[in-house]
Amino acid sequence: MKSFLLLLHEPVDALPDITPDDMQRIIERYNAWSNDLAEKGRLEGGSKLVDGEGRVLVANDDDLMVTDGPYAEAKEVIGGIFRILADDYDDAIALSRTCPHLDFGKIEIREIDPV
Repeated sequence: MKSFLLLLHEPVDALPDITPDDMQRIIERYNAWSNDLAEKGRLEGGSKLVDGEGRVLVANDDDLMVTDGPYAEAKEVIGGIFRILADDYDDAIALSRTCPHLDFGKIEIREIDPV
């Protein structure tokens, strides 16, 4: 099997008026989905990223420019990642089809180079 990275993209204002109870139900759905993958031996890991924090690095000749990111004017952020095992892209798509994130955003699937 091959390793794939699921990048969970979401609009910056994906859930503006969510209640704590609604958020708990969403978290429970993510947990159930990832636990199902883990039970099948298809989950290598995953994490939610901290909202509104990060750094962007750009090489500038012999210097390194560091800026805060993601930017507030961005329309979309990566809110989390999962690393899964799949036979190929079609298999990765099939495993991702029931991910609750599709209710709020989109999922980018990238094969991880085994080198």
